Amino acid sequence: MPDFTYLIVGGGMTADAAAQAIHAADPAGSIGMISAEVHPPYDRPPLSKALWKGEPEDKIWRNTAATGATMHLGWRITAVDPRGHSVTDDRGTVYRFKKLLLATGGAPRRLPLDTDQIISFRTLDDYRRLRALASQNVRFAVMGGGFIGSEVAAALRMQGRDVTMLVPETGLGARVFPADLSRFLADYYRDKGVTMRTGEGMAGLDRRAGSCVVRTTTGGELTAEVVVAGLGIRPAVELAEQAGLRVDNGIVVDASCRTSHADIYAAGDVANFENPALRTRVRVEHEDNANTMGRSAGLNMAGRPTPYHHLPFFYSDLFELGYEAVGEVDARLETVADWKQQYREGVVYYLKDGRVRGVLLWNTWGQVDHARRLIADPGPFRPSDLKGRLPA
Repeated sequence: MPDFTYLIVGGGMTADAAAQAIHAADPAGSIGMISAEVHPPYDRPPLSKALWKGEPEDKIWRNTAATGATMHLGWRITAVDPRGHSVTDDRGTVYRFKKLLLATGGAPRRLPLDTDQIISFRTLDDYRRLRALASQNVRFAVMGGGFIGSEVAAALRMQGRDVTMLVPETGLGARVFPADLSRFLADYYRDKGVTMRTGEGMAGLDRRAGSCVVRTTTGGELTAEVVVAGLGIRPAVELAEQAGLRVDNGIVVDASCRTSHADIYAAGDVANFENPALRTRVRVEHEDNANTMGRSAGLNMAGRPTPYHHLPFFYSDLFELGYEAVGEVDARLETVADWKQQYREGVVYYLKDGRVRGVLLWNTWGQVDHARRLIADPGPFRPSDLKGRLPA
């Protein structure tokens, strides 16, 4: 029976960050890592960004081997026994641990048709499949106008492919961006050659004559040889639920990344944590949170107290446009836009009850820490107080 001081379930960025921190804090402690993916940990953001712009694939790999971790790749954990301090994989192997980290991430929401012509874009293998298809003269349909859908559509179009986006909302990123910016972004994609079908959702999906046919909520059809689903993820909480851990929009953890069991921790996409600056619990599915929370979890597991009070940021590249965003960027909040050049460079503030809850830095760089300090400031702020506030 394999026996580890520290056992990590998951093999993504969070898992690697935790392993690196554990190794630094307790070099003598044994580390095990069990991942359903067949690849060792790698950086995920380049899959929809830099790799499409020419960055070599070998740049994505993280040096997890330097931690001395024993990696069991392509194996899936099916049960956690908190009382027995053990987990069991899908081959029946039982692993013992002193401290366990659940870095299980999330599973992509999938479309209701089983065919290799549909790609639920999330992993390196998904990228490799899509990149190979992008070298062929086929039609691509991208479902959803959120974070991944927007990036993948831009990436495919930059390869000169025929791309149609089916977006239920009236613009791109409608849940995050103010309505006018969301509509501008849809028009910007049209100018780049993407066929934008906004205000149309998917009502059904079939195969016909070697193609996928999407029936839309407006009674129309969209035909493509390849469909990419950019529909977000569901946090992978099944193991936590089976183990009797507290789950509520992810695995609930305290400031030490500890779950409701003293020797089991959770971090990354799957973890629901309290953020002091926002004064609420959040679950964040982005790189900064994966790296920073994974490191904090690893240090805490190794006996080096490191409260996780970090306010993560996220970023995206959309053709020549790009942004960084901090805090609660929710289009339902009051927004104040401060444009240097309308829709091309500026800052959007998100307010609630006189406090800044989030900041969108649109083609405005080097301001993330200033935005964090603004969000932590209790205010109150009036819209006029924010004009010219950033860049600082």
